[in-house]
Amino acid sequence: MIRLGAALWTAIVLALTGLAAAAVAQAGPPPPCSFRLSAPQVVHVSGIDMVTATIEVDECGWPAEPYSSVVCLQVDGDATTTSCMQAQGPGRAQVYSGPHRPGTTYAATGRGCSRWAGNPPAPDCQRLGPTTATL
Repeated sequence: MIRLGAALWTAIVLALTGLAAAAVAQAGPPPPCSFRLSAPQVVHVSGIDMVTATIEVDECGWPAEPYSSVVCLQVDGDATTTSCMQAQGPGRAQVYSGPHRPGTTYAATGRGCSRWAGNPPAPDCQRLGPTTATL
């Protein structure tokens, strides 16, 4: 009888532990801030035509705050041409690639991370892109 009671108690504890683990494994709330990625565009910098892309905070309600953002730009399909820039906090990240090659397709990608004030960054950063443009 004692063995049956111990087995039953073990089964109940394992079942409750499994339910608790399942609750932890579910997806959390969405990241507290949203970010906006620009399409690649040509800009004139110090006499040279360059291609640029930016990522910036789109919306962030209190008590959330942006933590960091990264924007990358590459000639579409050529990973060796990838350039990235990072910004901390609410700053806008902007990357330049150049010189501009007319008729080339460029792809911009980005990632924005935010957090609830006073906490570590949310684990689910917002991924953006690719946004492409033939310039």
